[in-house]
Amino acid sequence: MSRNKQRTAAATDATAATTAPTTPAAPTSLSYITPTEFVELPSRGKFYSTDHPLCGKEVIEMRYMTAKDEDILTSPALLKNGVAIDRLIENLIVDKNIDATSLLIGDKNAITLAARISGYGEQYEVNVTCPTCNTSIDHTFDLSQIPHTHGIQPDDDTENISLTSEGTFAATMPKTQFTAEFRLLNGGDENFIEQAASRLRKLNLPESSSTTLLKQLVVSINGVNTPSEIANFIDNMPAQDARFLRACVQLVTPNVEMTQSFECTSCGTTTEMAVPFTSEFFWPN
Repeated sequence: MSRNKQRTAAATDATAATTAPTTPAAPTSLSYITPTEFVELPSRGKFYSTDHPLCGKEVIEMRYMTAKDEDILTSPALLKNGVAIDRLIENLIVDKNIDATSLLIGDKNAITLAARISGYGEQYEVNVTCPTCNTSIDHTFDLSQIPHTHGIQPDDDTENISLTSEGTFAATMPKTQFTAEFRLLNGGDENFIEQAASRLRKLNLPESSSTTLLKQLVVSINGVNTPSEIANFIDNMPAQDARFLRACVQLVTPNVEMTQSFECTSCGTTTEMAVPFTSEFFWPN
């Protein structure tokens, strides 16, 4: 072969080497960093004690749900004991110093809502009954459109309820004219009330969730803070005062507003409907 032919062959080989398709190297590992998001707290951190990690915090950082988190929601033991949601929330919250049972109930609901959206999306299809014609209908709620209520703030002017320097509330009851000091409901209170109701059901006794709620939340009556005296007063307080006090608790509680407009496809009536918390919320079909 002549020298020119050798040069031509070498150049051809070099061109082929540079234009030949290359096989991408296989990844050495499968790695995926679960994204996080900041969820607005209905309480804006205003009603926690000064030693609580969320005191003064308007948002909380949490992970998106993963397949492993789904295992919590399907654990028979956790479901039976009623702690599946609490365990899920503790898994998702980035700050591990926060106990799910210490969360104010409105903040817990906001985190639960955000977890559902990150895991299964904003659309929540569930079967509901029209309050006008009683027709059973499949309806889709948009969970991204659920607003927050922030309860009474320190600078709010209210006639019947005042915010104390301790982050509790004081209200004068209409019948006895006694002043009741109470705090906001948290996840631990909610669990206690449910467990108490469950024990009564097992014994075939009437439920007392209304009085149990007040016994958990009332800090003092007319300055008396002895638990036994408070419990005795609540058991015997006028029904008018009890109803007023429960309304006060609901009014001041920061929460997510779980109601949306519902239009019945059967009778055409449009009404506000509470978004139902059924099994489809975390276990959609």
